[in-house]
Amino acid sequence: MDISYNWLNEYVDHDWSPEELAERLTMAGLEVETVRPLGQALDGVVVGEVTTVRAHPNADRLVLCDVDLGDGAPSQIACGAPNVAAGQKVPVATVGTTLSRPDPDAPEARQELTVEARELRGEASNGMICAEDELGLSDDHAGIMVLDDEAPVGTPFPEYLDAHGIPATDAVLDIELTPNRPDAASHIGVARDVSALADSTLQRPAVETPSEGGPVAEEITVDLRDEAGCPRYVALLVRGVNVTESPLWLRRRLTAIGLQPRNHVVDVTNFVLHECGQPLHAFDLDAIADDTIVVRRTDDETTFTTLDGEERDLPADTLLICDAEKPVAVAGVMGGANSEVSTETTDVLIESAYFDPSTIRRTAKALDVQTDSSYRFERGVDRDGQVWAAARAAELIADLGNGTVVPGMVDEHPHPPDEETVSLRPDRLTQVLGTEVATDEGTRLLGAIGFEIEDGEDALRCTVPTWRPDVSIEEDLIEEVARLHGYDQIPEPERVPVPSRTPQQPPEETLGRQARSLLKGLGYREIYTNSMLRKDRAERFNAPPAGSDRAPVVETKNPISEEMAALRPRLLPGALEVMQHNHNHGQEALRVFEFGRVFRRATDADAPLVPGYSEHPALLVALSGPHAPTGWDTEPRDADLFDLKGTVETLLEDLRVPDRRVRPRDAGAVDEAPPVTQHHIDVAAGDTPLGTVARVRDDVAADFDLDTPVFVAEFHWAALVGSATAEQHRDYEPVSRFPVVDRDLAVLVPANQPVGPLQRAIREAGAPLLRRVDVFDTYAGAGIDEDTKSVAFTLRFGADRTLTDEEVDARLDAIVERLAANHGARLRQQ
Repeated sequence: MDISYNWLNEYVDHDWSPEELAERLTMAGLEVETVRPLGQALDGVVVGEVTTVRAHPNADRLVLCDVDLGDGAPSQIACGAPNVAAGQKVPVATVGTTLSRPDPDAPEARQELTVEARELRGEASNGMICAEDELGLSDDHAGIMVLDDEAPVGTPFPEYLDAHGIPATDAVLDIELTPNRPDAASHIGVARDVSALADSTLQRPAVETPSEGGPVAEEITVDLRDEAGCPRYVALLVRGVNVTESPLWLRRRLTAIGLQPRNHVVDVTNFVLHECGQPLHAFDLDAIADDTIVVRRTDDETTFTTLDGEERDLPADTLLICDAEKPVAVAGVMGGANSEVSTETTDVLIESAYFDPSTIRRTAKALDVQTDSSYRFERGVDRDGQVWAAARAAELIADLGNGTVVPGMVDEHPHPPDEETVSLRPDRLTQVLGTEVATDEGTRLLGAIGFEIEDGEDALRCTVPTWRPDVSIEEDLIEEVARLHGYDQIPEPERVPVPSRTPQQPPEETLGRQARSLLKGLGYREIYTNSMLRKDRAERFNAPPAGSDRAPVVETKNPISEEMAALRPRLLPGALEVMQHNHNHGQEALRVFEFGRVFRRATDADAPLVPGYSEHPALLVALSGPHAPTGWDTEPRDADLFDLKGTVETLLEDLRVPDRRVRPRDAGAVDEAPPVTQHHIDVAAGDTPLGTVARVRDDVAADFDLDTPVFVAEFHWAALVGSATAEQHRDYEPVSRFPVVDRDLAVLVPANQPVGPLQRAIREAGAPLLRRVDVFDTYAGAGIDEDTKSVAFTLRFGADRTLTDEEVDARLDAIVERLAANHGARLRQQ
């Protein structure tokens, strides 16, 4: 955002140079990116009077002018401007003057020119009568600059400009405005901060604001049909306006900050916007049907031509300003070509409104356009600044165009906001800043930027000004005092307290690094995918991986494209897209994992941050393609569900998750509709669900161009961390001096009996001597009853002493009894 140094100085007194001011504003939180000098000194340019004009004898497009420079005999100057005439007062660059003027080959660049006495087509020319662009005052090169009749001949031109409030030089401060400071999006807004920094008074222009009603209310009707989108709408009327070119001071103000002057009505609305931050719009009243303004939303898509001549497709629910028959403006963004002010306009209707920031942001995004108005409305303008801005513009339009401000106004403001009051405790201010700021100083700084302060018993009661929507709590007030007092004024403490314990990283990070290291060592590659996706895809993959209740997907408001219309309910669709991309580029063995957050709707009890919504971290591990690289000594095979199950068990063991349970899910217990995965294996720690291992359905994999089986494990990472955290403490144990005892055990069980429950029963019955149990063989066939299988285990027993055969046999008998009682197992005899 550009701020003119000279323009700013009209509202506050200080003695800082542009560079010093930029430094102080930056330290106060308004970061100045650059300071750009503007204009030139104009030494050697004086006010002259053209006494005679005669034709050049040797050039059709030149005339010879006798110009009185106030120093004796007139000087003859050749001039080619079409508007030069006898009797004019003009700026003249005398011989020896150096000017910086636009480069004819590159108008945006400038080149230096030194005026010399020379002959033009055989006639002497001793100086140059200047146009505005040659003086650096504007871009106008249509003719020479004509001064007022009272301009004193021979006066240095910079003195003439200063007397008219138009300094020859200026500086433009480019401020990088943060979204929480909409109050500083204007010259008065920045001047308010400067007044606090310089301990000076803010000099806001005096404006006579009208009362509601009167002749304006009798002539103009405002129908506010959308109070949420437009909480306030103010209308003023100026009649009998002669729309003309703006005076130099106004054009100079606008060109300094990069705006192109149009006519005095449009220029005034732009001037007031950049003066106080309130966007305005001027309508040609003759183009407003029935003198009626209707603020409403569109029911359907609408085509509308804006001021820039673009025909735009407005989506349904766009907030519009309409008359009795048609739309005349896109609210808060841009006016319409059908109601713009022109040189034929005589009656001007001024709009000054407050629009809902989110409504304007959504419209600007949908139209892919940002204007000076939408930039400010999106961030939030002063809720109480509409009347002042409209009255200021009405006065200027009438004064510059010989018009008349119609008394009264229309002010549709159904629900004025209540005053916001925040308390500031002086002792809390000192505690947070680490230094004492006198209460009087804090009161002065807050008062300078518009807060009304009342002394309370233990705190200052601060009424928040309507232009500061970002202030709502005590810490906001402390921040205001700190930045204006000066962060550099806060002394460094002599000593910094150091905690007596070593800071520990959260277990989520520690275990996350551990899991990443393990998975990378197993040949998996970490991926990162977008958390937004198409709504139909989100709904297709909407199934909670750890057995939670199914809930609708979370949609994004005002998505920039249909590809980002919803938040992902799980990591699987993004992983499949990554696998598709790699498969299409020739990769066969696909092994990936991802840590990311997933989103779903939830009850308020399950939504700690945003009511109705929940998000949690998740871990996905997926594989597809060959189990291992094919070689001359290996048999190729595709990876299967048990390969991924092995990875999961290795991960859980490495993270020391206790009471691990891995069991197949019943075929009918599937949370997906329609299902995208099958053959589910549920993973839990005791009774706490952790996640699922499954195979992606072939038709789903085919949609992603994957022609080999795809297997995926999905975990609720917070649940997994919660289960593993208690087991992370490690104590040193020396290698036992006592031998271990290994025994083999083979049992016959039903063919459909999972092995996991058998291992769990063995561990429970073999405690506390059993150290480890592993499966080393399964068998079904000859010598075994039909529908029966043999499962063989290796058991390792140990203790802090030498075990006897009797102790081991006792544990072994207990294991056999437990297996028989719980699972109908019997010892295999051969």
